Amino acid sequence: MGVPDPAGFKDHFSGRAAGYAAYRPRYPAALFAWLADQSPAREMAWDCATGSGQAAGELAGRFSRVVATDASEAQIGRAVAAPGVEYRVARAEASGLAPRSADLVTVAQALHWLDLPRFYAEVRRVARPGAILAVWCYTALRIDPGIDELVQEFYDGTVGPYWPPERTHVDQGYRSLPFPFPELTVPEFQMVSEWTLADLSGYLRTWSAVIRYEAEHGTDPVAPVHAGLARRWGDSATVRQVVWPLSFRVGQIDGSPA
Repeated sequence: MGVPDPAGFKDHFSGRAAGYAAYRPRYPAALFAWLADQSPAREMAWDCATGSGQAAGELAGRFSRVVATDASEAQIGRAVAAPGVEYRVARAEASGLAPRSADLVTVAQALHWLDLPRFYAEVRRVARPGAILAVWCYTALRIDPGIDELVQEFYDGTVGPYWPPERTHVDQGYRSLPFPFPELTVPEFQMVSEWTLADLSGYLRTWSAVIRYEAEHGTDPVAPVHAGLARRWGDSATVRQVVWPLSFRVGQIDGSPA
């Protein structure tokens, strides 16, 4: 389970920071081009709860400066360096950024972990008038119906009871979370990777529910499902396309206090 924190930070991933950096999929470049086009300027973007920097590196080529923060020192330690990206260990609700300094604020696959009233207050403090807040998430992957079925059974059955309650918000595409900003219509985006079976198993081991299962039982729940997947995958070296649809909430910030 996550490391307890007296300030309320639920650290589900520091123990798997290396796997997170290696196996979490990358977001499409077209998404970041679209976000840059919506932003009032391209001086500074804040990637909040950056993890190992999957989004921050893509923002770097489109903004003069990117500040990427995460409350997990282990995650920041695994972040991939990129020109123009400054990584900081900081809570989402207390970024340390200057008032009215950000043209874009992004939160990728992490909004459900945050203290939303405090985070939204921090966004209003940090954002320039007209700045954009973009949050997104992804859930079920798509490879092949037979493979997808086994992954879904693992998700719902084997590790289903071990998902933190916040995971429900991801399954609902963040529609269940408050989002107090006028929303923009977002084009359809999806992530696409080319993976071997080993890549898929590595990704499954980054799930917070898998980490919690292992902590309670002392065994790896991925090994049995890996064996079942192998029978449907074919040669273990075979590369298959993996697709994740993305769900978004994107809004414009007026810069006034909450």
